[in-house]
Amino acid sequence: MSDRKVDVVVIGSGPGGEGAAMQLAKQGKKVVVIERYQKIGGGCTHWGTIPSKALRYAIYRLTEALNNPLLRACGVDAKPSVVELNKSAQQVIASQESMRHTFYQRNNVEVIFGHARFDGPNTITVNDGKMRIDTDQVIIAVGSRPYRPSGIDFNHPRIFDSDTILGLDRRPSSMAILGAGVIGCEYASMFRNLAIKINLVNGRSELLDFLDDEISDALSYHMRERGVVIRHNEQYEKVEPCEDGVITHLKSGKQLKTDCVLWATGRTGNTSDLGLDTIGIEPDSRGYIETDKCYSTKVENVYAVGDVVGFPSLASAAYTQGRAAAMKILNTLDDSCGLAKPMPSGIYTSPEISCIGKTEKELTEAKVPYEVGVAQFKNLARAQIIGQTVGMLKLLFHRETLEVLGIHCFGANAAEIIHIGQAVMDGDAASNSLKYFTETTFNYPTMAEAYRVAALNGINRLF
Repeated sequence: MSDRKVDVVVIGSGPGGEGAAMQLAKQGKKVVVIERYQKIGGGCTHWGTIPSKALRYAIYRLTEALNNPLLRACGVDAKPSVVELNKSAQQVIASQESMRHTFYQRNNVEVIFGHARFDGPNTITVNDGKMRIDTDQVIIAVGSRPYRPSGIDFNHPRIFDSDTILGLDRRPSSMAILGAGVIGCEYASMFRNLAIKINLVNGRSELLDFLDDEISDALSYHMRERGVVIRHNEQYEKVEPCEDGVITHLKSGKQLKTDCVLWATGRTGNTSDLGLDTIGIEPDSRGYIETDKCYSTKVENVYAVGDVVGFPSLASAAYTQGRAAAMKILNTLDDSCGLAKPMPSGIYTSPEISCIGKTEKELTEAKVPYEVGVAQFKNLARAQIIGQTVGMLKLLFHRETLEVLGIHCFGANAAEIIHIGQAVMDGDAASNSLKYFTETTFNYPTMAEAYRVAALNGINRLF
């Protein structure tokens, strides 16, 4: 006998689970959200996106102040601890969690804290069977966690992953970061801004090779200029903790002696002990669940969204995926399934990166006749005023139709600037044109003016 009957059970309260639950509840569905962690918001709020970005901003403001000639002349030379810098992150986390509580309360969505497990496709148990819930549909939004290989002692106080690094209680003098993906690059930038010596170990031949080549090259250049040692085409062999540090042994024979190590290579879906075997769902070797484009699993009434389905593993994408799965349940979703439009990515390195659409390499391989328009931030009045002259905005557009095909931004406020171009790219064939930027009046001086400058630069290349 079940304890209750609901329309939909959502497992996980991160962005994917929240997006699904809110969409369903607003359409009158009876929804229960089950959250294993004892607080709402999932990894995004408590040990991922929000705390890391809040820490990054605190470090950014600190370095900005310390590099200000006026403040230096006044004798300002603060050296706050990592713990003190993290205090601002804790305030943001508390605010986000409180806000999300009100979302669930206002929409009459019950949140149950405990471990959910399938006992059949229409039955979920909580906390080893202490509660049973019958449901018509289930949405799995359990997220992911850092992948931990068995040969590394993550209990050692000098060895961290991207979840535990936020608990760093002192400022190390040096750090080896194993893995140069988005997380590794973000933390390399962040900790280098605290004057920590960084060895960034990359298993590939370039940084973030999914980016446009020029943007990837710019990131490498500015990281090296800041003093980050980037080691391409390297694989770790073993990580040896010592009393006074950690020695990272690379397969090339190199040994890196640092105060601590950050493991930032890969993630795995949080699918263990969900009882997926009881309903015939088998995650892959990294714990990810396969779905179709509408986030349906092989079990008709079970959906999966967010990081647990793998790429792109972005909080913004997870929320959209959750809404799409909910709309599929509500029979209000068209064939695009919510993510047909180009989706921006934001990478919070220093300087930050954001992009949407095609890269030059992709357009060249597809033999699309494109042209490039560039605005260098050093030439923008606003960038000069705020002292953020490093960076560029790059527009890729069709030579004949002027359709905007890709936008790539490197520099201050890149993740915000990108959305102006996204709105144009999301338009129909008539409105998606480089002419929008040449014929629109932008506030002056602003960073957004880079679109006009880049568009005119591109137009000039056509003649």
